[in-house]
Amino acid sequence: MTTRIPVSFACAGYDRMQALLTGEVVPSGIDLNFITSNHPRDTFDRMQGGHEFDCSEMSSSEYICHYAAGERFFTALPVFPSRVFRHGFIAVNSDLVKNPKDLEGQKVGVQLYTMTAAVWIRGLLAQEGVDLSKIEWLEGAMEGPGAHGKPKPTVLPQSKQVKISQNLSQTKSLSDLLADGEIAATIGADLPTNIGKAPNVKRLFPNFKEAEKRYYRDHGLFPIMHLICIKRSLVQQHPWIPSSLYAAFAKSKNLALQRMKFLGALRYMLPWLPAELDEIEEVFKDTDGDPWPYGVEANRKTLETLVQFLWEQGMIERQPSIQELFETVRLPQWDI
Repeated sequence: MTTRIPVSFACAGYDRMQALLTGEVVPSGIDLNFITSNHPRDTFDRMQGGHEFDCSEMSSSEYICHYAAGERFFTALPVFPSRVFRHGFIAVNSDLVKNPKDLEGQKVGVQLYTMTAAVWIRGLLAQEGVDLSKIEWLEGAMEGPGAHGKPKPTVLPQSKQVKISQNLSQTKSLSDLLADGEIAATIGADLPTNIGKAPNVKRLFPNFKEAEKRYYRDHGLFPIMHLICIKRSLVQQHPWIPSSLYAAFAKSKNLALQRMKFLGALRYMLPWLPAELDEIEEVFKDTDGDPWPYGVEANRKTLETLVQFLWEQGMIERQPSIQELFETVRLPQWDI
């Protein structure tokens, strides 16, 4: 009997991961311990801060920043469990902001300056003509005083001047500060819960879905939020593990996509899922109706754009190549 290598894996229970979670898909040669964690920030903090897992979901921006700074505890798989268009995650105080340019000269709340969602939002704002250097950033939790999580610090290069301060209020969250007009907007992975409740808290892009579809057509970008990282020590000990995991991740995702498209009985609680699937086929026709491709080549433009945004926003001093970031893998076999 061949012994399988035990590998712990922390990730949210996404549809594309379900077949791995249930054991329907088993990585070759691996005894996978799938640890369901539905709070990505907690997963990132535990992996970056304590190296608690062999493999985990990880913030793309944090992985790239730590890599560029010379920290090489992990290597990445071109598997992207989380992707989100971000036009809909910009909330504004409508008394202060009517259009993107109005953000200049203002203080904007962000859960973490370094979080991937914020990187993509700042990038799309810059593409809208916003001068990011004219914005001051206030970090904090969206729905409570204090910080968002306990991230391992990312030291920003001294060559880039970014105005960042911390929410020191003992009582007010970013959401509260926005409604009170003490900040002009919030960006990040979450919307303030008072959006639509406080009359002056609204989305910057009310028709965000159309803005996001146009963004994809114009730029060819469906923003990548998270990737999969593996302990480098494990890969050095068992060089075949990345390929085995990648094949299993790809199979699990393809099963989820196939089942989502079966309309005999709707798999998700979306009454108009058939119409949504038609829309996916039309918008993502360049990837044959697959909105969630894995592999390097299918995502090269998106990954290179993320690296460019990180450099432009003062988070890295050099732009590592995509080959560097996925250096322990044999790229051609992974373009599935």
